[in-house]
Amino acid sequence: MSATSDIVIVGGGVMGSATAFFLLSDPAFTGSVTVVEKDPAYRFASSALSASSIRQQFSTPLNIHLSLFGIAFLRDVERHLALPGERLSIGLREPGYLIMATGDNLDLLRRNVELQRAHGANTTVLSPDEMKQRFPWIETDGVAGAGFGLTGEGSFDGPALMQAFRRKAASLGARYVAAEVVGIDRAGSRITGVRLSDGTGIACGQMVLAAGPWSGAVAALAGIDLPVRPRKRSVFVFRSPAVLPACPLVIDTNGVWVRPEGDGFLAGVSPPEHEDADADPTDFEIDHHFFEDPIWPTIAARIPAFESLRVTGGWAGHYEYNTLDHNAVIGPHPDIPNLQFVTGFSGHGMQQSAAAGRAIAEQLVHGRYLTIDATEFGYARIRDGRPVRELNVI
Repeated sequence: MSATSDIVIVGGGVMGSATAFFLLSDPAFTGSVTVVEKDPAYRFASSALSASSIRQQFSTPLNIHLSLFGIAFLRDVERHLALPGERLSIGLREPGYLIMATGDNLDLLRRNVELQRAHGANTTVLSPDEMKQRFPWIETDGVAGAGFGLTGEGSFDGPALMQAFRRKAASLGARYVAAEVVGIDRAGSRITGVRLSDGTGIACGQMVLAAGPWSGAVAALAGIDLPVRPRKRSVFVFRSPAVLPACPLVIDTNGVWVRPEGDGFLAGVSPPEHEDADADPTDFEIDHHFFEDPIWPTIAARIPAFESLRVTGGWAGHYEYNTLDHNAVIGPHPDIPNLQFVTGFSGHGMQQSAAAGRAIAEQLVHGRYLTIDATEFGYARIRDGRPVRELNVI
């Protein structure tokens, strides 16, 4: 090995950089941190291609707590991440999420909101009449009710957050290496180092796997089965003369979502499962047919002002999709204690990056969780085939 580092983080996107930041911010940590990132321009990184929203409307308590930590961090991001003399803004907006339900799903939505409120989220259930009172521009046909985030839900500039984590981590001493991990050296129950595409290697005391959609492939280099795969999502940008006061992120009963962004709007939908499997991680072409059906018909029926609109752009990126249960994989490998996972967030990683990075840093420095106990999302459930079901996957 041509170099040595106490901790090697594979992946320099928002998860890897958040982990590096929290590690180097802990007074109890005195080691070295190296972050290996194969795409240093972040052209294809999930962190750079995220729609960057945040919510507490989950059905799993741990997801609720990770995102509650996330919103508190984002509200105070300048204090946490600004460099000396820098003004840092990530454009945080909190107009809420409006998640609609049919009559068949209304009881489940109510139970989920009760759970969210019990764990500190400021969410509520709106009846169709209450929806119309708040948002007179919306149609409620086929909707029995909706979950709504009164505070703590909205959107932000995800790439700006990722770069802020990266700059702050580097200022604290993190070393960033532009290379791809092509091999992992393992001696029994320990990772001893990584081999890089430039022919060099780094010996390590601990390794953190934060490689986003490529995490499954990287784990396989160490002989580890990690069910994290790329899943492509297209996001469409459009303009409309519609005036929608206080417009939240609206999720219709069929999963189509739309939200304001700047002087326009964003929209998207998850592909059907048969179109979502075995995604090509090099495919970044926009799937335009999704806008023609079901996105435009859905949003035009729900928000009649969208009958007039013009698509002006869009992009495609990949979720780091945990095919077992759509939840993150966080924490140490039960049989390889110097390997930590922070991946598999399945579309809600950007909003949970601060909490996840802190959790991994606590494991590395203190050997346990101090802030949020993420044990439920550990690798042991992957090994044992015990999914933790999250019902609110977008």
